[in-house]
Amino acid sequence: MLPERFQRLRSVLDRRQPDLTVLMERVNKAHNLSAILRNCDAVGVLDVHAVYPKRGLKLHRDTSAGTAKWIGTHQHPDGPTAVRFLQEAGFQVVAADPGRSSIDFREVDYTGPTALLMGAERFGVTPESLALVDVTVRIPMVGMARSLNVSVATSLLLYEAFRQRDAAGLYLTSRLDPERRRGLLFEWAYPEIARQLAEAGRPYPPLDEQGVILGAPLEAGDPTLSG
Repeated sequence: MLPERFQRLRSVLDRRQPDLTVLMERVNKAHNLSAILRNCDAVGVLDVHAVYPKRGLKLHRDTSAGTAKWIGTHQHPDGPTAVRFLQEAGFQVVAADPGRSSIDFREVDYTGPTALLMGAERFGVTPESLALVDVTVRIPMVGMARSLNVSVATSLLLYEAFRQRDAAGLYLTSRLDPERRRGLLFEWAYPEIARQLAEAGRPYPPLDEQGVILGAPLEAGDPTLSG
């Protein structure tokens, strides 16, 4: 692990926002899902939530630019279950919907715990989920098209959240639980060793300021990792 690489990982991790997330409901095109993950990484989203189409969905590597490994993904069986889960965790759920009752997306305060609910490009958010959300928002448009590509729409909402949070100073210091931060930093720096330690039921060793593993040296494939 080069010190420069470790410092880059730590800098990115310390700007992650544990209380900003995206819930994707039945997003049914791999390139859209991958693009949304790339957008999430760009603004510091730590975890995303998804209700996958019945046939499943695979990431599009070129579109995601490898960002999937830096973002945790949590799967839910259906939209209403996911919405309730996030609300019980303290998130306001903001759904993108072009309906007449929706407000301009720039009028919402995104500095508190916020989940952005985005539906499939053709069908949008399901009525069952819309009935549960805290607020619905629209993106003003003056052309013939009635909606934007879902990944583009997600990007606009995320960057409004980023603008507000940056102005509020929420990117200045790490907002992660210290124990989770330590674990994620080790997993980002040493993913293969982290995987083997987890399989062996062993805790991650500490790292020094340069990213060097303290204590007994460990390498991927080390026989001591097998327990």
